[in-house]
Amino acid sequence: MSGQPQIVAADKRPMEARLVASLPQEEGWQFEPKWDGFRALAMRAGDAIDLRSKSGKSLARYFPEILAMLRSLPTTRFVLDGELILPIGRTLSFDALQQRLHPAASRIAKLARETPAQLMLFDCLLAGARDLADAPLSERRAALEAFYADNHHRSLLLSPRTTDAIRAQDWLKRSGGALDGIVAKRLTEPYRWGERAMLKLKRHRSADCVVGGFRRTDDGEAASLLLGLYNDAGALDHVGFTSAIADADRAAITARLEKHVGGSGFTGKAPGGPSRWSNGRDKPWEPLAPVLVAEVRYDQVTGQRFRHGTRFLRWRPDKAPEQCTMEQLHQELRPADIEGVLDQAS
Repeated sequence: MSGQPQIVAADKRPMEARLVASLPQEEGWQFEPKWDGFRALAMRAGDAIDLRSKSGKSLARYFPEILAMLRSLPTTRFVLDGELILPIGRTLSFDALQQRLHPAASRIAKLARETPAQLMLFDCLLAGARDLADAPLSERRAALEAFYADNHHRSLLLSPRTTDAIRAQDWLKRSGGALDGIVAKRLTEPYRWGERAMLKLKRHRSADCVVGGFRRTDDGEAASLLLGLYNDAGALDHVGFTSAIADADRAAITARLEKHVGGSGFTGKAPGGPSRWSNGRDKPWEPLAPVLVAEVRYDQVTGQRFRHGTRFLRWRPDKAPEQCTMEQLHQELRPADIEGVLDQAS
């Protein structure tokens, strides 16, 4: 029977990373791939097993195949830090991970059988009787490699590491869309619960999008651009939005947008109105004639949509709206071969 092991206090959160523009070049750092999945602490104390998310909530019911794997391991007491990933064929699918967060147990069981997840390990905080949270990373990594050697399972993977920043950057360059970035950790540091004690260099890409609409602030100025790309049928699909517009740019951007209010907007998938999850924060959107093209920076794509808010970079008056197609995303966010990334690290 699974339950929350009384090893890690419920209010403790995994160590996190702060965003940086470049990786440290001096000695004393370990670099690891930042995998595109769900962060999870995997815990076991005898028969009690749990998967805890970054927010502190249990993910156990959504990944029964991972719980079964953890229960089958020879080591019966551990706390591991890692990433839940889900390969579809030879590619990682964040969308498939999201589908696991389903209320129906029967649906979860079906997906667990058909598309089993894996756990990518990158830290060891407790193994057997050894409490390692206060130990330096160099010692924790050695313990993690020993744990992995003693607990083989096809669903358990060991994330690579290097102390060479150039090699780490090469992983990011050659990995297509497999990696979300690179994480840097000091070899001498203990595990700092809940602190942004690591560094992360994220992959960012840009795309040229048609502005099919926008939302206003309470004062009537532009708050966010709604972005579209043309699909194979020639319809303009909503693919995401820009994050907050800088105060200094808002008046000029609003004036540009208002010249095109009242157009057809999105002719394919369109943004919805205020959501019941937004507590009234979302404003109704106004459609625009599809003539303005904006270049935006984004990090990841899920289901042909930008996963997070994008950053407005510049207007592209030199680019025709019909050139803004979904192919941009396919070319830049290539399917990732997990084995290939691991082979690069060996």
